[in-house]
Amino acid sequence: MLLRYNKFLQYFLMFLIGGFTYGGMEIIFRGYSHISMMIAGGICFILIGLINEVYSGEISLIKQMAISAVIITAVEFVTGLIVNVWLDLNVWDYSDRLFNIKGQICILYTMIWFFLSPLAIILDDYLRYYIMGEEKPHYRIF
Repeated sequence: MLLRYNKFLQYFLMFLIGGFTYGGMEIIFRGYSHISMMIAGGICFILIGLINEVYSGEISLIKQMAISAVIITAVEFVTGLIVNVWLDLNVWDYSDRLFNIKGQICILYTMIWFFLSPLAIILDDYLRYYIMGEEKPHYRIF
């Protein structure tokens, strides 16, 4: 299979899946999205998939969830600084939320990403297994 040997196509596919999933979730929950969120979602999905590459040993699902929540929050912060602060597009504003940083991120969404991240982790693992011929995933909760 072509994807098994072509890293560019693998990451491009993961970027598209992550981007459209992230954008779709925004449309479901907010009623709209922005192209910047699709780009951020694609980047997040790739980075979440790389957690297993960085940690050579088996890492627990809970630790992957915590790392994923930090990754997503960091990507949203950088995206927010570019899109909302620098370009002044005002795609979102969390200034009214507790524990926000410059209105771009807040603790509430970091917690939400923690609990939603298993969807991305498991989707990435099984896409890599079925489409890219990688090892079948197995999970350790703690």
